[in-house]
Amino acid sequence: MCCVMMQRAHGQQRLPNVVLLLSDDLGWQDIGCYGGPVETPHLDRLAAEGMRFSNFYSGAAVCSPSRAVLLTGRTNLRSGIYSWINDNEQRTHLPKRELTLAEHLKANGYATAHFGKWHLGTPSSKYPNKANPNDHGFDDWFATANNANPSHHNPNNFVRNNARVGPLEGYACDLVVDEAIHWLSSQSQSEAPFFLNVWFHEPHAPLAAPPDLVERYGDLSDPAAIYSATIANTDRAIGRLLDKLQGIGQPDDTLIIYSSDNGSYRADRVGHLRGTKGSNYEGGIRVPGIFHWPKHIQAGARTSEPAGLVDILATVCGLVGLKQPSVQLDGSDLSNFLTGVTNKVTRKQPLFWFLPLAGPAVAMRDGRYSMVAYRDGIIPKDHAAIAAIKQQIETLLRNRGTFETETRGSTFAKQLFEGFADRDAEKLRGQFIRLNQFHESWIPKLKQGTFTRFELYDLQQDPSQKRNLSTQFPRLHARMKAELQRIAASAMQEAFDWSAGQPIPDQAVDPAARVHRLQSTFRSPFDAFLYLNRIPTDTESGETSEDLAGRILGRLANQEGRILVKLPPGMGRSAYQGFKIALENDNQLHAGRCLNCHRLPHLGKPISDQTIPSLRNDFRAIEEFKAIMADATHRGLAIDQQDLQRLHAFTQTLTDVSDADFRNLILQAAVLDTSGELE
Repeated sequence: MCCVMMQRAHGQQRLPNVVLLLSDDLGWQDIGCYGGPVETPHLDRLAAEGMRFSNFYSGAAVCSPSRAVLLTGRTNLRSGIYSWINDNEQRTHLPKRELTLAEHLKANGYATAHFGKWHLGTPSSKYPNKANPNDHGFDDWFATANNANPSHHNPNNFVRNNARVGPLEGYACDLVVDEAIHWLSSQSQSEAPFFLNVWFHEPHAPLAAPPDLVERYGDLSDPAAIYSATIANTDRAIGRLLDKLQGIGQPDDTLIIYSSDNGSYRADRVGHLRGTKGSNYEGGIRVPGIFHWPKHIQAGARTSEPAGLVDILATVCGLVGLKQPSVQLDGSDLSNFLTGVTNKVTRKQPLFWFLPLAGPAVAMRDGRYSMVAYRDGIIPKDHAAIAAIKQQIETLLRNRGTFETETRGSTFAKQLFEGFADRDAEKLRGQFIRLNQFHESWIPKLKQGTFTRFELYDLQQDPSQKRNLSTQFPRLHARMKAELQRIAASAMQEAFDWSAGQPIPDQAVDPAARVHRLQSTFRSPFDAFLYLNRIPTDTESGETSEDLAGRILGRLANQEGRILVKLPPGMGRSAYQGFKIALENDNQLHAGRCLNCHRLPHLGKPISDQTIPSLRNDFRAIEEFKAIMADATHRGLAIDQQDLQRLHAFTQTLTDVSDADFRNLILQAAVLDTSGELE
């Protein structure tokens, strides 16, 4: 693990800042460093100074599910996100019970802020109890529920910390970065690290960009030129943000991650890949992936290792030195790979995508191989009404002589999802979108559904997915098919049924238990210390209790060297040193370390010739404690009065607390200053 504690100029240590930049509908081959046509010098610099993934993946092929995957590290159906969210017509939103990256970082001392598009559900007049960004761990936020309206230029639908902002002047990417820069200025005197989550609207339709940028790529009325210009404008805004970050700290203070929520809706921006936005073929889910952290991630690194947004939560935890939350994560920790400790990512399960409305509906990547499958049965859309609306829009545009202009550089089918300049056509397009959106009434049928048409591809030899290898590799096909079905069944079983009228899962969980989940039932300051510092409590195969104690001492020494030991309230330096004494094994101790008898995590030894009492909840005064340590059992211990005081302080950390108080112990923990002698 790399060194994660940063040294500020004024001498204060802190965890690194985390900045997450996300584009909207940007394709795998849009930006310059990926061979795209758009000049993006600032993103190119991030890639040149960090690691660029050529096989990086979105969380899903459309917006809302992908963003849910990014924030939770879990396949989108586990959080009940089946497709993109329409707040006015759906109950669906990211449930409050889901633990997000922002919540986890906030619980560990980070200031958190979100700027830009949200699209994970916000309150509406019909469904006023949906969650906002502040319900998912963000201290401050400036966001739109979905797209910037009426376009990227002069949007009027931003909300700042639950208050509507009203009409604004400027382009969405600039407005978002302005807010982020202002927030960073307000944090300049804070000692806390920050998590800055910036989700741009560009290049999602409806499009708008400065004319001087549009002219670089074509005529002012060319949709392809405007599309490119929105990306160039975003890059320019990112440059201002990077300048601000440079001005408030050293580059190695801040981890920066850049990606996109899904593939482009333009077939000319996904390179040689098959499919576009909305498809679980590669073109719909493969996106840029850049990790930038000077002195930790090698500059100029390039990799073909598959990874994706599902890995972000686990990876950030690994890079900054935090324990992963104890929930079902589908992603993997890339930190050792990013920092050069290993040259390959080890996964507990393959990368996986499940979008019920997509064709194909599911996809899985395992190493070089990809499998996709289609849902068995037809989604009950009103196909006749959809066809009628399409015809009505086309007829309207042709009668007005604007059909060729509206579809220039694109196709009519693409413009149905991208947008029209004609207001009447736009009104009809709104009906078309609603007819195509996900309906929660379909969920029970989807939950009972199966898959068909399983296709197998070798992405190393056939990245365009043209040759189905299912019959050529029957054993591989059977193995991957079984694994795909297993993951899909697990996700669907956990998926909430929004159609059933059941209480939304937000209120079903005790808030005090949401952030910190332990497999152990013990709740004490010492257990908070174990949790915060990821201290092992069980012996591994072939390991003795003495071996375990030595392993713990080694971990503590490593963390002390990196100034990474965290102590909760109720466990000071003396208690920490007392725990280390209990672990130690020198020749002056008659039977080795204390934990040979008082074993973790119970700190008793229930199976022995002589019952070993647990140290937990043993509220002994210091004089009584000294007497116990002087009895026949402990008489051979060569230990002075100062060490006795420290051992006693350690035993006092083993007092039970409530779940809510235990959570506060985690939230209020402080980094132990290990410079110089410990008391």
